[in-house]
Amino acid sequence: MSEAAQPQTIFRRPLFVLLRWLAALLLLALLFHFIPFAPLRTALSRVPPSRFVIVLLLYFLALTVAIAKWHLVVNAAGAALPFSASTQCFASGLFGDLFLPSVIGGDIARLAVGISRSARPAAVVTGNVADRLLDAGAQISLVLAGFILLPSALPAALQIPARRILLFLAAGVLLALGLLFFLHRPLLQGRSRRFRRGLAQVRHSLRSVSRRPRLLLAGFLLGLAIQSSYILLTFYVSHSCGLELPLRVWFFAWPLAKFAALLPITQGGIGVRETAFVVLLVPFGAPAALVLATGIVWEGVILAGGLSAGLAAFLLRTLEPPRTRR
Repeated sequence: MSEAAQPQTIFRRPLFVLLRWLAALLLLALLFHFIPFAPLRTALSRVPPSRFVIVLLLYFLALTVAIAKWHLVVNAAGAALPFSASTQCFASGLFGDLFLPSVIGGDIARLAVGISRSARPAAVVTGNVADRLLDAGAQISLVLAGFILLPSALPAALQIPARRILLFLAAGVLLALGLLFFLHRPLLQGRSRRFRRGLAQVRHSLRSVSRRPRLLLAGFLLGLAIQSSYILLTFYVSHSCGLELPLRVWFFAWPLAKFAALLPITQGGIGVRETAFVVLLVPFGAPAALVLATGIVWEGVILAGGLSAGLAAFLLRTLEPPRTRR
């Protein structure tokens, strides 16, 4: 990269973050414009600070289990990280989700710390990918469970169209998996030697992980428990806001809203997550103001968790002995 291009690249990164924060504020402003403010304010006032603190503490507990899961899966790939290093990696990733200019910004921060603490960088990368796949599998399982229970929560006129949509979605997923299976070799042809060497290291680490199916099963079950706990916490927040919906509806809407928040539109999915909640839950008869109030409170929990994780990562980095860093 030339010297003239380096300042432009450095400038674009904070500009990209700024644009995504502006997009988040724009989406929230649109929601506030189209949704009545009086019931929204009433719903938010029904959540006392003590209840918010309780939800936040339970969220921290779920994050602790998530750190243990990440530590388990990454070390199964051969990373050999101590638990303190895994905590620093995971906390850095949570903080990075708020401020790094990428949809995988948190993973980049997590991997940067993990690679600096492990003698096997490929194992850290592979373990993180395996952990993400386990989380995705857990979320898809929850979506499928919500889909199975969903038609009974819909009006009779919408139950048949809902089943047809489920069939189309299942067919689309099977088609995508089939194309990926048959086209993976042509997609890898013509790659550089460095890329193939890195792919070989990742493949070796994947073999290490696959030799421990019990650990993978434990990671999947932990991921299922963690994602379910997030849904239950959001369901508890919704009741505090006065929103009465069956729990099965949340099992359908929450994972889809999280997938929508991964789109690289706003920073940390702020605004996108709340919009997805409103779009997904209003057809079930939920008042838009109460849905938005629930999303705002949950967004506050995520922001507080991310900032606290950043502080924890900084303290761990400060207190660790210098000899442990690569």
